[in-house]
Amino acid sequence: MARHGTYSIVARDPETLELGVAVQSHWFSVGSAVPFAQAGVGAVAVQAVPDPHAGTEILNALARGEGARDALRRSVAGTDAGMRQVGIVSARGTTAAWTGRGCIPFAGDIEGPGFSAQANMMLREGVPEAMAQGFTDARGPLAERLLAALEAAEGAGGDVRGRQSAALLVVPAEGLRTLRSVDLRVEDHGDPVGEMRRLLVLHRAYELAGQADELVAQGRSREAGPLYERAAELAPGSDELLFWAGLAAGVPDGLDRVRAAIALNPRWAELLGRLTMDIAPTAKAVRDALAD
Repeated sequence: MARHGTYSIVARDPETLELGVAVQSHWFSVGSAVPFAQAGVGAVAVQAVPDPHAGTEILNALARGEGARDALRRSVAGTDAGMRQVGIVSARGTTAAWTGRGCIPFAGDIEGPGFSAQANMMLREGVPEAMAQGFTDARGPLAERLLAALEAAEGAGGDVRGRQSAALLVVPAEGLRTLRSVDLRVEDHGDPVGEMRRLLVLHRAYELAGQADELVAQGRSREAGPLYERAAELAPGSDELLFWAGLAAGVPDGLDRVRAAIALNPRWAELLGRLTMDIAPTAKAVRDALAD
């Protein structure tokens, strides 16, 4: 039976009512085993010796109207939960946590307003407390605050074995069961939390580009331009975002960006030749300017 040394946090944003869970472990693909979340229902972390069914069962209990503590009691009753650790936050912001006596030290959990942090097999004591402090001190969207908690855990020592994988999952206040606002995983990396920070920035950049795409589809290209530009600024190494930002700016302001994107990836020149006016109103002007 594998024991997964893990630290995690589950939380609800009191303003947006988003729900989320973030986790890191010295174990391959922790995101496939520990985090669970459902829009408008709750977020759950099941770790140490995770049960593949426990997270789903807890979410189902919350969806039926059970409170976080009742759902937890049901989950750990009559099982091998002595070697399990669980953190729960409901859509109402109520929390519950469990650290079984069989969890390898240092192990513990701490609950706060709308969140629970839990850790086992840590290098030293104080990791849950550090996560709670990191989360409450952070500002910004829920995903960024959850990531700040993971960074605080690393600062407090983290997993006694080191680092390997991480996951970040955020769901909206309402919507389909499968809906995700943020769903990122780092399966195997020397610095999974640092890599997660990079991916979250990239996620925000592509989020802006997606909003811009929707504006273009509505014929609002002028409004889309600044969003493409902000996306490219967030992820300056992305030739994709550089190309679309340049195309949105048009002639002459965007030509340097389009040229730079083509220099990084010559296939953008091929795509540019295929774009019609309804997809990219500036495409012909940019093509003609580059040809000159």
